[in-house]
Amino acid sequence: MDTAPHPDELPDPSALQPGSPGGEGWSEDMELAPVHPGDREPAPASNERQGERLQKVLARAGVGSRRVCEDMIDAGRISVNGAVVTVQGMRVDPATDKISVDGRRLELRDDRVTYALNKPPGVITAMSDDRDRPTVGDMIGDLAPGLVHVGRLDQDTEGLLLVTNDGDLAHRLAHPSYEVKKTYLAQVSGSVSRELHRRLRAGIELEDGPVKVDSFRVVDTHAGQSVVEVVLHEGRKHIVRRLLAEVGLPVTRLTRTAIGPVSLQRMRSGSIRRLTRQEVGALEELVGL
Repeated sequence: MDTAPHPDELPDPSALQPGSPGGEGWSEDMELAPVHPGDREPAPASNERQGERLQKVLARAGVGSRRVCEDMIDAGRISVNGAVVTVQGMRVDPATDKISVDGRRLELRDDRVTYALNKPPGVITAMSDDRDRPTVGDMIGDLAPGLVHVGRLDQDTEGLLLVTNDGDLAHRLAHPSYEVKKTYLAQVSGSVSRELHRRLRAGIELEDGPVKVDSFRVVDTHAGQSVVEVVLHEGRKHIVRRLLAEVGLPVTRLTRTAIGPVSLQRMRSGSIRRLTRQEVGALEELVGL
């Protein structure tokens, strides 16, 4: 006789374990050891799964009502760990399973948060400062426990900065080996030659080694000033300013507008917003989490 329990009788998953908080500085972030995706235990077959019903998890994540989520499953719009879900009632573990809607990864962990901050010029990228200068730490206050900034922006550079209490995500986004692209708008003095984008893509030699841009374009030119967009995955100090100065375009204003798939959008200077689950999922997918 078949004695297997009915799916409704399977136990609920245990509570999620809190994420590892990152350190307050680069060295502590770099010492975190994220789990490589290949080291994780393989997921069991769908008929052996324990956990919550998929449509319940999707509804709690704000995808839609359970009925709407069931319709999305029937339409083949939901995948779990890369496989399209074809049956209703599948059980998933939000702590380990990778759930995607229309090919976009969802972040389902409620214990980890990531914010986008539009850093004004003059603010130090640090949690505190012994010279009483304004810092990122002053801006975020006690917004959430364990927040750290991901990488840095120069004091005079404004724009997008991520802060998170997800140590693994912070480490990978900041580590140069993951080559996360950053997009900048720079106002420069002078006109831009037509062949400059080829030179920048081929590589410019700086005092600490060569640097290549991923893309470069002129956005606007007016009255001896130009606005250019620079995309690169380098993270060296003052890299954009030094690069453009080297080719005869000193920067008068610099704004970071995007990190990977996350953009500044229309955030006012000094404002903070929490990233959506889809945005965090896209960042995790970008760095292999």
